[in-house]
Amino acid sequence: MAPLKRILLAEDNERDVELTLAALDEHNLANEVIVARDGAEALDYLYARGQFAGHANGLPVVVLLDLKMPKVDGLEVLRIMREDPALKHVPVVMVTSSREEQDLVHSYELGVNAYVVKPVDFQKFVESVKQIGMFWAIINEPPPGSLKH
Repeated sequence: MAPLKRILLAEDNERDVELTLAALDEHNLANEVIVARDGAEALDYLYARGQFAGHANGLPVVVLLDLKMPKVDGLEVLRIMREDPALKHVPVVMVTSSREEQDLVHSYELGVNAYVVKPVDFQKFVESVKQIGMFWAIINEPPPGSLKH
């Protein structure tokens, strides 16, 4: 089996962070999960600046991105990523509680790879995260050279 890869989780809800980390860890779906508490931190990680200055970890295999976050929201993070040739191929999964059609449409217009509405039920949430992690971190084959940065 291929080595496990890094996941970037951009989420401001502490409970959702804990549940996501527990689900990924329980199923051994990533070597490391980098947690960004807002969109600005997520961008700092992707561009190796701020508190992540100088990290040589490369790009994540997938970004799990909350839609509604402080400082920079998920749609703006997605827009910036898709406009940058170095980041445009990094898969992004919007993981959000928003069921608003405009959020869904706008996410796909900006190039999101998947849009997942967070289940309220704990077990369903864990199962959703497990399936997301399994697909993007284990099954999916990224374009050659896309995880370097």
